[in-house]
Amino acid sequence: MTARLQTDVLVLGWGKGGKTLARSLGRSGRRVVLVERDDAMLGGTCINVACVPTKALVHQAEQRRPDDDADAYLARAIATRDGLVERLREANRQLLATVDAVTLVRGEARFVGERAVRVTGGDEALEIRAEHVVIGTGTVPRRPGIPGDDGPRTHDSTSLQALEGVPARLAIVGAGAVALEFASMFARFGSAVTVIARGPAILPAEDDDVRESVEATLADAGVRILTRAETERIDDDGTVATVVTSADPVHADAVLLATGRSPATAELDLAAGGVDVDERGFVVVDELLRTSAERVWAVGDVNGGQQLTPISLDDHRIVAAQLTGAGGRRRDDRVAVPTTIFTTPPLARVGLTEREARERGIAVRVGAKAVAGIAAMPRPKAVGETHGIVKLVVDAETDLVLGAALHCVDAQEVVNLVALAMRAGATASDLRDGIWTHPSSTEALNEVLAELR
Repeated sequence: MTARLQTDVLVLGWGKGGKTLARSLGRSGRRVVLVERDDAMLGGTCINVACVPTKALVHQAEQRRPDDDADAYLARAIATRDGLVERLREANRQLLATVDAVTLVRGEARFVGERAVRVTGGDEALEIRAEHVVIGTGTVPRRPGIPGDDGPRTHDSTSLQALEGVPARLAIVGAGAVALEFASMFARFGSAVTVIARGPAILPAEDDDVRESVEATLADAGVRILTRAETERIDDDGTVATVVTSADPVHADAVLLATGRSPATAELDLAAGGVDVDERGFVVVDELLRTSAERVWAVGDVNGGQQLTPISLDDHRIVAAQLTGAGGRRRDDRVAVPTTIFTTPPLARVGLTEREARERGIAVRVGAKAVAGIAAMPRPKAVGETHGIVKLVVDAETDLVLGAALHCVDAQEVVNLVALAMRAGATASDLRDGIWTHPSSTEALNEVLAELR
C-alpha cells in the first residue's frame, strides 16, 4: 500500500540550492518535503565528495614533507577529510531537522504526474503531491564511453579520493579544473602525474601568459602534460593500466577520468512530470529557472548552468523570490562571477581576459607581473610559494576593471574583492590606492595596478 502526502513545496535533492530553499521556506511557515536518495550525500555533492573534501585533501597535500611516507600520509589525510565530512553532514542534518515545517524523506523519487512523485525505499512507497516542485538533484561524474573506462584501476573524481595508497603513476584523462586540481594534489602526495589533454594546451580560454604560468607551476611540481592526445582506450593487463592515445601511450597504476559531469536525472522520469531536458539530459530552464512544467523549477548543476556551489546558492534566491512574491531576481542579472581552480597555488579569475576584451574592440590597459617579482606582495615569500602571476585588465577610457586572473597564494580570496569592485563600479585606481592589510596577497593590487600599460 502506498502512503500519500500533500505539501506546499517539494524539493528533490539535498544540494546547496535545495537545502537552503527548504530551510528558508520552512522557517517562514511553508510546508516543505525534501527528498534525498543517498544517505552518503546528505548536504549535497559539495560537502561530501567535491568542493570541501577535495580542498581539504589539497591542503593536506601541500603540508606533506618529502620524507613523509606517501601511503601513510595519504591514509591520515583521508581520515582527516572523512572526519570533516561527517561533521559537516551532521550539521546539515541539524539545519533541517530543527525546522518543524520541513519533512525529510529518504528514497528514490520518480515523477508520476504533474507535480507528483513516488518515492520508494526498500518495500515502502510514498506518493507526494505539491503545489511547487524544485528539482536539485545535481550531477555525477561522466564516463567518456571509451573501451576500458570501467577497468579496476580506472577512477572518477569520487573513487580516486578513497585510494588505499598513493599510485606511483597517475594518468588523468581530461584537462579541466578537476583534472588540474587532482594533478597538483597527487603530485604533492607523491605520484608521477601525466595529464592527457585533447587540445593543443590546457586552459585554452586563458591568456597565454596566465596559461604558461600554470603550466610552469605544474611542471615544477612534477606534472607532465601531454597535449593533442585523444584517448582511444584504456588497457589493463592485471598489473598496469595503459591509456592508449593518439599521441604517446601512458602507463599508470591508476587512471582518473576527469571528463565532465552528467545530470543526475536518469531515475526521475522527468517526462512523466512534463519536464523537458536538453540533448545532454540537463533540465531546460528560463532565466527565472522555470522548467517546461508549471510551478516546477530546477536549481544547481542539474539545470546545465555553471557548476558552482555559489551559483546554486544564487539559484535558491531566484526561486525564493518568486515563491515569496518578492521577484526581481534573474539568472541574467549575474555580474562578475568569480571562479577558482584549486591548484597550488590557486588560479582565480573573474570577468574578461585580455584577449576577450581586445576581440570585442575595447581599448584596454593591462597590468601583469610574476608573483615572485611583486615587491609589495610579501605574503607568498613568507609562506614559501612564489609561483604565479597577477593580471588585471582595465578599460582605458573608464578605468573600470574588466577582468582579472590571479594565479597566486590566496587567489580565491583576492578575486572576491576584485569581483565586488567590478559589481560596485569601483575603479582600478580605487584598488591601486587601497590600504590593505600587511603582509597580504591583496597588496599585489597596489603594485600591479600602478604599472598599467
